Amino acid sequence: MGRSTHARPARGDAPAVAGFAAYTLRRGAGIEGLTRVTRTRAVPGPHEVRVRMHAVALNHRDLMMARGHAGPPDLDVIPVSDGAGEVVETGREVTRLRVGDRVMSTFFPDWHDGVPDSAAIARALGGTADGVLAEEAVMDEHAWVAMPAHLDFAEAATLPCSAVTAWNALFVAAPLKPGDTVLLLGTGGVSIWALQLAKAAGLRVVITSSDDEKLERATALGADATINYRRTPEWEKDVLRLTGGRGADRVLDIGGPDTLSRSIEAARIGATIAVIGRLTGLDGVTIDPAALFGRGKRLAGILVGSRAMTEDVARFVEVVGIRPVIDRLFDFERAREAYAHLGSAQHIGKVVIRL
Repeated sequence: MGRSTHARPARGDAPAVAGFAAYTLRRGAGIEGLTRVTRTRAVPGPHEVRVRMHAVALNHRDLMMARGHAGPPDLDVIPVSDGAGEVVETGREVTRLRVGDRVMSTFFPDWHDGVPDSAAIARALGGTADGVLAEEAVMDEHAWVAMPAHLDFAEAATLPCSAVTAWNALFVAAPLKPGDTVLLLGTGGVSIWALQLAKAAGLRVVITSSDDEKLERATALGADATINYRRTPEWEKDVLRLTGGRGADRVLDIGGPDTLSRSIEAARIGATIAVIGRLTGLDGVTIDPAALFGRGKRLAGILVGSRAMTEDVARFVEVVGIRPVIDRLFDFERAREAYAHLGSAQHIGKVVIRL
């Protein structure tokens, strides 16, 4: 985002009430533990901005937090990392943003660029720091990124975790060139964003699902080949067949324990397998090291991404005109229903809550 001239605090534009509505969630309390509360409004510090949130998008991580599988223990936190809104107030030293700017959150507010250290990733929105499932959020100006100009707030809210993770896995973890083959598992937020980004970059996409209707939708979005993994449990053999025995140039593995060994087998010699999630469970996974060193393959853990990556993907999305896939929109008052819909695994793309 380019730098703007200094903007004075616009206190008259901020809501007049003393507090704002938000949801809090205690790890392991389940969806029922999602509680609507009123929080006291904070005055932005010198380098902070107040953003009136207009939409937030859910990730599988938010379900894991509710179920006690992720996040800090015994901490009531405003959940959800991904949101978009409008700047309504700025601190006196703010130079990057001004009142009226349309912005998106960044997953790690302190990881701006480069290789992160422990301090850069210590705070993650909706986990170790308050997130954005609230009417407003006050954070440092560097924690926000300009929205792609052609997107509305609901669409922009889908970028900070899913799109950035997909971008990192496709284009930052290791290079790819047009015509390379990417294997995507499932049709959730990261995979559908990866499909859209990959096709815009000239890549060939193979995608899996257990639902033929979802595979038809993926085909309509540009997927070159699809595999129903329920009918084809050894789907890695289909990937090899579809690539003439060569294997995929990049695999985005979101399954974890039940899929990682197959993902390694489906990858070509020297390929990178981007390890993103553990949707198939929490048990350990056994990998034969020879499957990696014997074929020169590499596992790369994908830690969402930095603010710079968020800016890169936002520019790319704007230039090529991608519009994200939103499965369903829920009103703020129906946040629990939004979580339940995500948990049903019936969605394709993103589940969004609008304010």
